[in-house]
Amino acid sequence: MKRLLLILQITLIVSLATGQTFQDMLNRINNLPEPDRQPVVDSFMNSGHTFPYIESDTVTHFIFRGPALNIKVAGDATEWNPQLIMIKISGTDFWYHTISYPADARLDYKFVMNGSDWILDPLNSHTCAGGFGPNSELRMPSCEVPPELSFYPDITHGTIKDTTFRSEVLGNSRTIKIYLPPGYNTSAGDYPVILFHDGLEYISLAKANNILDYLIAHQKIVPVIGIFVPPVDRTAEYAGNKMDRFTALIVDELMPVIDNKFRTSKDSKKRAMMGASNGGNISLYIGLKHPEVFGKIAAQSSNVISEITTTLRDGKKVDIEFYVDVGAYDIGELIPLVQGLVNILQVRDYPFRFYKWNEGHSWGNWEGHLRYPLIQFFNMNIIK
Repeated sequence: MKRLLLILQITLIVSLATGQTFQDMLNRINNLPEPDRQPVVDSFMNSGHTFPYIESDTVTHFIFRGPALNIKVAGDATEWNPQLIMIKISGTDFWYHTISYPADARLDYKFVMNGSDWILDPLNSHTCAGGFGPNSELRMPSCEVPPELSFYPDITHGTIKDTTFRSEVLGNSRTIKIYLPPGYNTSAGDYPVILFHDGLEYISLAKANNILDYLIAHQKIVPVIGIFVPPVDRTAEYAGNKMDRFTALIVDELMPVIDNKFRTSKDSKKRAMMGASNGGNISLYIGLKHPEVFGKIAAQSSNVISEITTTLRDGKKVDIEFYVDVGAYDIGELIPLVQGLVNILQVRDYPFRFYKWNEGHSWGNWEGHLRYPLIQFFNMNIIK
């Protein structure tokens, strides 16, 4: 019997290596008596596979081993609702769920055990930082890690200065970070500017300083000054009743100080602003209110309030260039808002670029594509 079981294990491993499917493996295991199933599972798990186990570039098998009453998968693809139910093979500690994603998808996810315990996938070493801590990261075969996310000790680096800024119009203070590109202190002349909303997260979660360093070092963009501004009352400032006062903070209070202290270009075509989600919303809002201050606006996975849509559709056309993107697995209510924004930009013949990525509403998405608006706005062939 042991010899027969060994032959079955070897046959199973060889079959998976020579074109047999995961479903074929499941069929073979389920045809065995329950006491004989666990050793075959052990052989599969010890055969050098990476997990989640992916077949044919698109078929994904989430796998978990261990005791549990039930396990579900939640993540970008489910809007973080634990909807994907994992199946347990009786007689084993093996759980799985099979689903298909595009070959270039990148998605955050977690396992939810027994309805309440949210855990990283123990079999997947790839994680991605998120606003509520790290998540497991599914990278499908055609999705590559952008090189600019890493820190390279052999290239020159910009410097980051911290300052506390007091807003009289809002009656509060916040820590603002300023990125000065390599060579700033030994050069003359003005520099283009980009302001990031949710600025501290664009550094800590999206690695914006690494990305700027890399793109500048590889001459993908001109050296640029980065201004990283965090919210204090995020929803109200970015999409609520404090939007106008927050706009005044940026335009009337902060930027005059920045312009006075640093060698920033005053040409609106060399001044950009961007954000993600509601940060994209406030970028669009301020840009439309003050195109003379910021002539380039990027919105990642953005909320788009009706005032923005109405202004763009019915108001006077302003001199702004746009970058817009959204995830195919983004928050469901945002996708039509972004598509509506894009339709208006197209009808009114605004200069813009739009991308829809096979990703979700996450910092992994936004960091992975941050180079696109930066290169669009600050390409060395455009900025002189």
